[in-house]
Amino acid sequence: MEPLRGTGALVLAIMAGGVPVAVPLARELGLALDAAVVSNITLPWNTEAGYGAVAFDGTVRINEPLRESVGLTDTDVQRGIAATREKVARRVRELRGERPLPKVAGRSVILCDDGLASGFTMMTAAQAVRAAGAQAVIVAVPTAHDEAIRRISGDVDCVYCCNVRRGYRFAVASAYRQWRDVTLAEARGLLS
Repeated sequence: MEPLRGTGALVLAIMAGGVPVAVPLARELGLALDAAVVSNITLPWNTEAGYGAVAFDGTVRINEPLRESVGLTDTDVQRGIAATREKVARRVRELRGERPLPKVAGRSVILCDDGLASGFTMMTAAQAVRAAGAQAVIVAVPTAHDEAIRRISGDVDCVYCCNVRRGYRFAVASAYRQWRDVTLAEARGLLS
């Protein structure tokens, strides 16, 4: 990532787990730092599993094969999207208040998260910043499933990941010795 040092690229942390990854990266490379709110659309019966995501600008991505395999109806999906849009809007207000997202048009944007399981959250974030005019979209994560990296490769220009996992099951938390969710208050504190 050294070629990005001091270039004017923007590091965007995917809230909230991406903040502890993005803060030292931005500091080390001397780059501007901010956050982007993107949230999984969770299964009605399992809030830990998602079948798509909604971004801060309203961008929606659905994992259609998963949706079909678990039997979600169009009504289920529309309800999930609506609830997730409300959640994203609330989190944007809580995080940003009236402060707009920094200008991304014409800039390289480095999207950081705590890891990639399916990749749909990152694909949604990439689509949103690309639509806002990002010149290049780069992903930096400490861990990811190899299928997730393949899945996002068409949406981003480059992926940096030091711990690629394989196998049938993968959870981002399994790559960490100690894992816990980052609260909004903690994320705000790290970003300030």
